[in-house]
Amino acid sequence: MKKLTLSRKILIVLLSSLAFTILFSFFFIHFLYSKLYLSSIEESIVYQGKRTASHYHYGELSDEIIEKIHWYNIVSEYEVIVVDQLEDLTSYFPYKINYQNLVSNEDREKLNKGAYIKKKGYVEELDREVLGAIFPIKGETGLLGFIYIYVPLAAIQDVFRESIPLLISVGTLFFFILFLVLNRAWQSLFRPLQELQRLSAEVSKGNYSSRIETEREDEIGQLANAFNSMSLSLEEQENRKKEFTSNLVHELRTPLTYIGGYTHVLKEKIYSSPEEAESYLTTIEKETVRLNKLINDLVELNHLQEDLYVLVDEPIVIAQIILDTLDLFNILISEKGLELRIDIEEDFILTGDPKRIQQVFYNIIDNAVKYSIDKGTLEVQLKSVGQYVEFKVMNEGISIPEDDIGRIGERFFRTDKARNRTTGGSGLGLSIVKEIIRLHGGTFSIESDPVAGTTVTVRLLNKMKDGDVH
Repeated sequence: MKKLTLSRKILIVLLSSLAFTILFSFFFIHFLYSKLYLSSIEESIVYQGKRTASHYHYGELSDEIIEKIHWYNIVSEYEVIVVDQLEDLTSYFPYKINYQNLVSNEDREKLNKGAYIKKKGYVEELDREVLGAIFPIKGETGLLGFIYIYVPLAAIQDVFRESIPLLISVGTLFFFILFLVLNRAWQSLFRPLQELQRLSAEVSKGNYSSRIETEREDEIGQLANAFNSMSLSLEEQENRKKEFTSNLVHELRTPLTYIGGYTHVLKEKIYSSPEEAESYLTTIEKETVRLNKLINDLVELNHLQEDLYVLVDEPIVIAQIILDTLDLFNILISEKGLELRIDIEEDFILTGDPKRIQQVFYNIIDNAVKYSIDKGTLEVQLKSVGQYVEFKVMNEGISIPEDDIGRIGERFFRTDKARNRTTGGSGLGLSIVKEIIRLHGGTFSIESDPVAGTTVTVRLLNKMKDGDVH
């Protein structure tokens, strides 16, 4: 059996509720008919019968009494029959009730004992229900006669003839208003869901640009906004994936081209001297190292981003790590004629992974030296700022465009659009740096100005023990 959709389920519930309402109204009207109309008629018949029978407990039924009864027939809605013998009733009421004789043997026994009997049923000749009762008339010497009071019952539509038009009018108006309300609710609820279903199908095909336009703030609006956020996130992720793939292909193509080309040259011995062949082998070696570093950086970055890397926390003399890292760049700093300014507070002892922290300092200082102008200034600072220890590196060099600052740290993103192989790396170094800082509970920021130069700021959370900050 095909599963029902939500809209069909709600439609079934509404139609079932409507059918239940109509059915309830039908039974309620029948309840009123039986409990109010029939009960009141029955009580009236019993009251009139007992009252009439009690008036004639003396003497015999005279013509005068019978005449009064006939007169009562004329002015009353009830039919009253008075007979001396029970068998005479068939002359005045020659009908069967529910296709049975009016008086059965059991009824005779009750009447002879002085009890009255009720008679209710369908009379074919009158084509309607009849409700009545037979009452015995007692005298001093025994039963004098019998009174039969009956009334043809009005049909249910006759009883409610005046109220039915009103009920129909009110019911029609109610169902019309209900239809408008349900139609409005239906459109309000299911149109956005249908639109959401359609756009979800587009997303499943790879089209992430679709959005649901809505100003609603209810649950449907929240669902639409969540879908829009999901689509935007998927679109951005898809763009990053495409860019990542493009950059990866670019990064791999160059070294593979060098390796393949020079390998072919060496294999075919297309070189003029052993020195030339040696230079080709050196280039192949360098490109192989570069490929290995690129792959290792990608693996390392994935481990950091997926929180698969476990930090080795231990006390770190942060100033010493900075000074040791700067020593590695003495030759480059001298070659570029940079003026090195160091302003470091040496009393900081932090808790962290010393190898990873040195990797952060190395990468930042390497970029600062690499992109400094010749004979410029390189300044390194370390100080306490609130609950953080702040590390700053400032240089006078190539400024970073404002649009690029927010993207620094993305995979393969580099501000040198030309991708100079002398200065430009793979674009993964700062991505790794930002992840290491994140794992240490710190922050990373860059400011760049054509006049003041570029400033890289790293703040590491001060997790020292025993109050070692001075």
